[in-house]
This record gives sequence, structure tokens and C-alpha cells, in this order.
Amino acid sequence: MTLMRYQPWSVFDQLHREINQLFDTRAPKTGETANELYSSSWLPSVDVKDNGKEIVLLADLPGVEPDKIEVTATNGVLTLKGERQFSKESNEGDYHRIERNYGSFYRQFALPDTANTDEISAKANNGVLEIRIPKRSSSIQKRISISR
Repeated sequence: MTLMRYQPWSVFDQLHREINQLFDTRAPKTGETANELYSSSWLPSVDVKDNGKEIVLLADLPGVEPDKIEVTATNGVLTLKGERQFSKESNEGDYHRIERNYGSFYRQFALPDTANTDEISAKANNGVLEIRIPKRSSSIQKRISISR
């Protein structure tokens, strides 16, 4: 038998996330229509890290085929857009609870001026989309030694 940690506040954490998503006051950027932005059914979780040489985004997109994901970079804004389809695999029984999100998603991220948008690469592996945005070589910080 597996032991599970009791988390009495997890329901409130979920409610807090859903309320934040409901009152998200993002404005459309780079000419995108408000319809695309506000018609998103869900938002994938994304980790963003900067290792000095590049910026790496890791987006959780389980169940989304890579060819159904659109990644674009325009005017300093990286856009992720796609859709996860709901498919009922068997006709036996009825769903009593559905917690996974389905439908379209749309996320935008402002890129720093140091981003080299010509060299962006993306790959999907095990439901995680990894986007690598290299920095321009002239913008990489170099340590300068001080002589005596």
C-alpha cells in the first residue's frame, strides 16, 4: 500500500488557480485578436529558466500531439498555441469526474532583447515541450579579471 501525504488545503489551492485564471486581465499582443486570447480553455504550466547562454521553456502538454502545437516568435513575443482534444475511449460506464483540461490553449511570453529569435528550437518528449532560445553572443556576460 502506498502512503500518500494528506494535503487539506489542496482544494483551496486549485480554487485559487481557477479564480486567477478567470480574472486574468491579459491584453492581446502583437496583433493577436482578443478572441484567441480569451477563448483559451486552459493554460499549460510552463517553467522558464536562464542558464546564461540560453533561455529554456518547459511546457507541460501531455496528450497534445506535437503537430497540433504552434510556436511562433514575432516582435519579441513568443507564442504557444494549440489544442488538446477530449476523446472518450470506451463506451462502458460514465465519467463521474473530469479533472484534466481539454480544449484550446494560448500563452505568450515577452522575450528579452538579448534573445536570438533566428535560432529558436523546439522539441517534444513525453508530454513536455522544450523550447530553447539562445542569446546573442554579444549579449552573453563575460567575467573580466582585474589586474594589480
